Amino acid sequence: MRILISADMEGATGVTWPADVEPGTEQWQRCRAMFTSDVNGAVAGFIAGGATEVLVNEAHSTMRNLLLERLDERAAMLTGRHKDLSMVEGVQRGDVDGVAFVGYHCGAGEEGVLAHTYLPNSITGVWLDGAPASEGRLNARVAAEYGSPVVLVTGDDRACADAASYAPDARTVAVKDYVSRYAAVCRPPARTFADIAAGAEAAAALAGRRDPGSPLSATVEVEVDAAQLAGAAAMVPGVERVGARRVRYTSPDAYTMIRCFKTVATMISAATEKDYG
Repeated sequence: MRILISADMEGATGVTWPADVEPGTEQWQRCRAMFTSDVNGAVAGFIAGGATEVLVNEAHSTMRNLLLERLDERAAMLTGRHKDLSMVEGVQRGDVDGVAFVGYHCGAGEEGVLAHTYLPNSITGVWLDGAPASEGRLNARVAAEYGSPVVLVTGDDRACADAASYAPDARTVAVKDYVSRYAAVCRPPARTFADIAAGAEAAAALAGRRDPGSPLSATVEVEVDAAQLAGAAAMVPGVERVGARRVRYTSPDAYTMIRCFKTVATMISAATEKDYG
């Protein structure tokens, strides 16, 4: 049984504040250990549940946040940026039996700890085929195209509720409870390690390749907080401006959809000025 863990940081144990996840800060250094602990809990649980291979794909920011020297030795880690499928790189191998989203969070415009979609600000909403889309929903669509089900999601309680809308059969583990975008009631890492391990062991029973069927087209809309950002996004071929602060595009499959989304986010980021956005 091969498991892919997509590890993001905003939904990790103890994380509530931007500095907790911004590479180079003192708080980031502290939170890296708790982030690694969450991932290790998932690795331990999946191995206990029968997994023979676990690949951890770093999915946050620079994608160089997990502490390799503290990673469970039964796993391997894919670290670094500029990967074809970004947060779910590795699923395209076609042999992944189950995908886990560890440390995930709610999408832009939603109520959740450090809620956002790809960019920490500027993007105020994303919709996939008309439904509000978090990174979880976008990435689950990609995984499904390769026949790999999402079997586990960890994060705050709102991220777990969000998971029910795109991976209703997946096990969920809340490591903290939402109070505001920058506040949460947090469980200590010893407890969340055990909770995640138990959730992952149970989730292993849900793993198993699915028939992906024929690729499905996907329509994505992205709303931003300033008009010039929509103009920048519309420079991407195939992306049209449908409002002062909104763009839309349709892709023939999920692989193309997520790569176009990454390009749109990159253009938006490049057009954002420090103080005025």
